[in-house]
Amino acid sequence: MKKTLTGSLALALLAGVLAGCGSNNEGNAEPTTEPSTAAADATEKPATEEVSDLGGKITFVSTRTDMKNDGTLDKYAAKFKEKYPKAEFEWVAITEYAQDIRVRLTTGEAGDVSFLDPSLPLSELQNYYEPLPDSLFEDAYFADLRAWEGKRYGIATGVNTQGIVYNKQAFKTAGIEKIPTTLDELYDAAEKLKTAGIVPLYMNVGALWPITNWGENGAWYVSGQGNFFDQFVKDEAPYRMDNAWGTLLSIGREFVQRGYTEKDLATNNWELSKGEVASGKAGMYFLGNWVIPQLIAAGAKSEDIGFFPLPYDNSGKYNAPQGPDYFIGVSKDSKNKELAFKWVEFFMKESGYTDAGGYLPVYKSQKSNNPQLAEFDSFKPAYIESLAADPKWNEIANKAEIDIYGGKYIQKILTSKNIQAEFDALNAKWKKAKEALGY
Repeated sequence: MKKTLTGSLALALLAGVLAGCGSNNEGNAEPTTEPSTAAADATEKPATEEVSDLGGKITFVSTRTDMKNDGTLDKYAAKFKEKYPKAEFEWVAITEYAQDIRVRLTTGEAGDVSFLDPSLPLSELQNYYEPLPDSLFEDAYFADLRAWEGKRYGIATGVNTQGIVYNKQAFKTAGIEKIPTTLDELYDAAEKLKTAGIVPLYMNVGALWPITNWGENGAWYVSGQGNFFDQFVKDEAPYRMDNAWGTLLSIGREFVQRGYTEKDLATNNWELSKGEVASGKAGMYFLGNWVIPQLIAAGAKSEDIGFFPLPYDNSGKYNAPQGPDYFIGVSKDSKNKELAFKWVEFFMKESGYTDAGGYLPVYKSQKSNNPQLAEFDSFKPAYIESLAADPKWNEIANKAEIDIYGGKYIQKILTSKNIQAEFDALNAKWKKAKEALGY
């Protein structure tokens, strides 16, 4: 079944505005009390022979190319088939997920289950996804971040924090004896890595989505405000040097200008970069905890990978985020919704995905034993929880054709000669969009 995106989202698609990895902010909504009939049926039936007779094929569309390639997803399917022997799976794992998933949504090709497009306005979730059952959200973080009019359409697959993931052997080779706790110390460490012939920080500018951490995926917690983007709805010039946008983007530009990043800033070298950091040819990432298992899978020893908060100033104190990774949901186009709901429940509660992905648990009663997260916590950052933001934030960005969570405009800022000129251009588009929408 084909669909069309409406309003500002359709304009965004035509303009190539794309979602990025790991959205942290969306709109508010109340908890759902009326799940769809398919959702209710899927959760109310007891685990009997009748339920185990559920069968058919479901397709799961996700970002996890690594888990498809190493067989992890196949292991999940095998475990699920122990409960539902008649179930069959097709995995669709996409490297350029942000660019691809929106197109798939509009053409009805987003599978039976998929990771949600993080830039999709909350009001349009109902056009593409089925409401999920209340039972899935008991004791869960971020229960209402993908909700609209009392119905929840997605649940976070993991809880992330963000900072500097580093190779301890690379630091040792470069003679770095102290983990940086100030911005000056971070620059000093980067200089030592560069002198030692090691790429200081693999930024992945060409991959686009990783650099959203220097913008919307980082600015909110640096500001200390979980709902940082609410003010953008009222602000006609939100892109400024004197706020968290300016702080992070200035640091990112400094790394680029000093040659502290990979030389190739145009090519998507994401998969290549993991081997570089795992082997110590590159020293650092500015990413979330989720990348740590991927580095270990790429050949690093667990004990050689560390994690500390980004020191974005010289105060010695810093905020760190507590935010969701991708949300998972059931497609409205699914021909096998009952089994799809069962798969989501299994994926969240029984598959082991949270541990395998290196995430903090989604359910509050669970704890992580990850040593890298313990190291990160030892620096005692102030954790800022991601809060639901005014949905007008997404609407204005889409209308302005600013690819929030996509990375293209951030790539331009990081490599431009004049950051203020880039900010002025963004502010002009933002103001025009606000006025057109009447906000």
